[in-house]
Amino acid sequence: MLKTLKIPIGIAVALSTAVLITSIAMVNKLDNSESVVEVVKNNTAALSNSLALQLSVIMERNPGNDALLSTLFQPIKEYEHLISAAFYDNNYSVISSFQPERVLEISDPAVPKTPQSVPFGMNQYEGVIVAHQIVGSSLYPLGHIVIYADIDNVQTTNSARQFLEQLPVFLALWLLCTGVCIFIVSRLISPLASLRRFTQDVFETKDYALRSSINSSNEIGRIATNINSLLDAIEVELLVNFEQKETLVDQQETMSRLANFDSLTGLPNRQFVLDNLRLELARAKRNDEDLLLLFFDLDGFKGINDSLGHETGDLILIEVADRVQCLLRDGDLFARLGGDEFLVLPDRDASADQAKRLAMRLITAFDEPFELRGLSLTVGLSVGVATASDAGYDLSELMSNADLAMYRSKARGRGSYTLFTPDMVESHKRKLHLANGIEQGISNDEFVVYYQVKVNNNGNVIGAEALIRWQHPEFGLVMPNEFIPIAEQGGKITAITQWVIKQVCMDMPDLTRWAKGDFRASINLSGHDLRSNQLFDHIYNTFTLYDVNPENIEFEVTESAYLENFSLSNKFFRRISNMGCAIALDDFGTGYSSLSYLTQINIDTLKVDRQFVTELQSSERSRLVTGAIIDLAKRLSLSVCAEGIENLDQWHYLIEHGCDNVQGFMFSKPIPINDLVASPYQYKTGQFV
Repeated sequence: MLKTLKIPIGIAVALSTAVLITSIAMVNKLDNSESVVEVVKNNTAALSNSLALQLSVIMERNPGNDALLSTLFQPIKEYEHLISAAFYDNNYSVISSFQPERVLEISDPAVPKTPQSVPFGMNQYEGVIVAHQIVGSSLYPLGHIVIYADIDNVQTTNSARQFLEQLPVFLALWLLCTGVCIFIVSRLISPLASLRRFTQDVFETKDYALRSSINSSNEIGRIATNINSLLDAIEVELLVNFEQKETLVDQQETMSRLANFDSLTGLPNRQFVLDNLRLELARAKRNDEDLLLLFFDLDGFKGINDSLGHETGDLILIEVADRVQCLLRDGDLFARLGGDEFLVLPDRDASADQAKRLAMRLITAFDEPFELRGLSLTVGLSVGVATASDAGYDLSELMSNADLAMYRSKARGRGSYTLFTPDMVESHKRKLHLANGIEQGISNDEFVVYYQVKVNNNGNVIGAEALIRWQHPEFGLVMPNEFIPIAEQGGKITAITQWVIKQVCMDMPDLTRWAKGDFRASINLSGHDLRSNQLFDHIYNTFTLYDVNPENIEFEVTESAYLENFSLSNKFFRRISNMGCAIALDDFGTGYSSLSYLTQINIDTLKVDRQFVTELQSSERSRLVTGAIIDLAKRLSLSVCAEGIENLDQWHYLIEHGCDNVQGFMFSKPIPINDLVASPYQYKTGQFV
């Protein structure tokens, strides 16, 4: 490959000039050959004329002297182009000749070989000139002269000689033309070389701000202009690409933060911490070490979110993150999993005792309230602690164990920490088993209704509270305080409530026959039931199906459940009351402190919570509160029912202060319908002595 255009252009110029010079030489040769042939022809004609004249003179003066005639042919031997010459008499018999045998060597068949076949005068053939001249006059010829002359050798010899003579001229002319052409071409293409060096500099330096200085109106100048324009475009594109790259880098960093860090608190998020936990668990298992995991959420955070708004809740989360980070070491991993749930992975050298101390520091750190927007807000923690060894170094199991321990802390009263133990898994499995078996239990009639009687001040049974039990095929008799929260969390409580309503309606004929008077069966409703759109229709249809008098049914709802769904509760109980059913407000005095809602709801009975009744004999304040509740109910024209009666003193105290009805273990524990109808329907004071 040639690295420069000068070499091929120079070669092309040299070849072109060589062809040109050669063409000139060829034309010159052709012209010269014609001239040489003409000269040979003229010389041959002159020779034949001269011989004919001399022979004519000699033959007239010395007839019959053949020797003298032969001497005339001696000088023509020096004629360099002569092939053959012969003198014939009128009968074409040879008188004298010079190399006649050479005529037969002529290869051209068109050349006549015999004298009688040669035309008179000068005749030119391919490479040969033949002259036939009469000696004497044409009227009285004395003989014939025939001369053959070679023009091929003449041309070849003459061309070679001429070429050798003209060769220096041709070479000089060729060199001159070639040099001039190459010089001119070099001058013309020198901008191309400059342009090549410029583009090479741009390529090597990557400096797209360089510009070519070539400024001409020819094609090279336009190429340089186009290259400069291209560099302008490249520079602009590079600037745009640089800006876009910077934007992409910023976006990538933002996406990385969004993917791995919480946008609110700046802490690592769930995905980030799970990825790190997998690596740490693999390392710990490989090195036969252990890892601790602390899992906590905020106690009372939902109430703050609901009452003060999510903006205040977000500020709380930010403050929580800052407060916890101050307690941790550099090697500890602290992350927000979502909502108000956080995770702490202590450094590798953390021990169980250190984890306990850290959990206590976390809990204690939140004793101090948060001061936000002029409000003093207290938020506690419930902490669960789990170890990798207990989870078999399985990430999912470890997270689940820490979560179980945290919820055990909540069940213990919140603001505490719990270390995971394997029995928690069994408890959790029991809960899952119960949650998954509720629907099947309803279908298989595994649930049973127990009744606890209510008596008036005269000891007569005036009603009974329907309390559900679960006769589980595996766990035996399961109490409602265990499976009712599970049913509420799984959204299955309404199905249980509907089953209880149906069962009470089926038992109602036996209950009314046994009581022998006015009787009301009380059925408990949860907050989930009050939000159900189908519950009222179910009650109405069930009453109709079993021909139940609504006045024999009372629905009980806790104070907190009623007020959590205040508008829905009012609407639902208004329809229930219009049907004829009674309404009782359970656990009164243990929930909200504001009593203004009592003026807005339509109820029939206030139930005094068992915690006040239990402390009647030991707490003056409980007696005062109980008396105030009874007095308030009387002023609002409501009946009062106290629960948890276990002795006569409690009953007598309540009767003295105007309580209308009571229930408790003093009269009867919750029992099945068959045991209930076999029990007395009236209790006297003497029965309990």
